[in-house]
Amino acid sequence: MDIDGRLAERDRSSCSDPEHEERSRSSHAPEEPPAEEPPAGHPRAGAAVVDRPWRRAALLAAASMALVLLVSGFVVQPFLIPSGSMENTLRPGDRVLVNKLAYRFGDDPRRGDVVVFDGTGSFLQEEPSGNPVTGVLREAAAAVGLAEPAETDYIKRVVGVGGDRVTCCDERGRIEVNGRPVNEDYLYPGDSPSRVPFDTVVPEGRLWVMGDHRSASRDSRDHLGEPGGGTVPVDQVIGRADWIGWPFGRWSAIRGQGAFAHVPGPGGTGGTVPGGAHG
Repeated sequence: MDIDGRLAERDRSSCSDPEHEERSRSSHAPEEPPAEEPPAGHPRAGAAVVDRPWRRAALLAAASMALVLLVSGFVVQPFLIPSGSMENTLRPGDRVLVNKLAYRFGDDPRRGDVVVFDGTGSFLQEEPSGNPVTGVLREAAAAVGLAEPAETDYIKRVVGVGGDRVTCCDERGRIEVNGRPVNEDYLYPGDSPSRVPFDTVVPEGRLWVMGDHRSASRDSRDHLGEPGGGTVPVDQVIGRADWIGWPFGRWSAIRGQGAFAHVPGPGGTGGTVPGGAHG
């Protein structure tokens, strides 16, 4: 009996089993050591945990600011009231919401509207110079109502539109538009409609504007002898102030258009015209 041959054959079959060989190799293969965390005092300790939330917060803040500036630039802009020229309708420190879409689709400013406009070329003959970097920062802050508006921006009430004859004053001291006296119940208590007499016809495409606190307002009356006769081009209007948004205790709509509801059209024609009151 060939016992040695059978033993040798059995040994060869057990050693040549591929599955066995694979298991043997894998059992002896060195395992990859786990990545070591930096020690507690190391500058990168916990950096991955901290950096990601901060990165997300910074991206969210940047996106929110971009959205606010986009809305402010094209839809609604907060406007900080810098002076008392529109009291008591608007007081210093109020933030009004200026509707920039009010006149974008063919509509024009109407009598009684409170508008924000660029006074360059009408109230200011030359644009003021200044540091451009400071100017950009100030414009960004003003766009969200955190800083006073640019020196060229004004807020006044429209009293006359293109073609209107605006005069001061009748026997009761009231301003007349196209021969019709206007009862301006929005004026500052104790103020007269105007201490300065005037008689002007508003050119087409321009506006005659005045503050509600007439004795404290520099408006169209103060620029009668300058180019444009104190009137403001319609295309310089930035938007219509529709609401007082801050402080919350003064949150309300800005009104006053009703005072002009019965003003006739230019030339004394009967009925109201597009420059009259609106809802």
